[in-house]
Amino acid sequence: MSAKINMNSSMKNKQNIGLWGFTPQAELWNGRLAMIGFMSAILIEAFSGQGLLHFWSIL
Repeated sequence: MSAKINMNSSMKNKQNIGLWGFTPQAELWNGRLAMIGFMSAILIEAFSGQGLLHFWSIL
């Protein structure tokens, strides 16, 4: 039991250990990329005067 606790505590100190799933580091990057995408959509609408779908000729 103590070996498992030591392994988990040592894994918390390494942020880029290559784990898959909902890790804190993955969620940070997910939030950052979502903010960049959201701001890109707002800037496209502000500068082009069209919505995002009209800008890409989807609608």
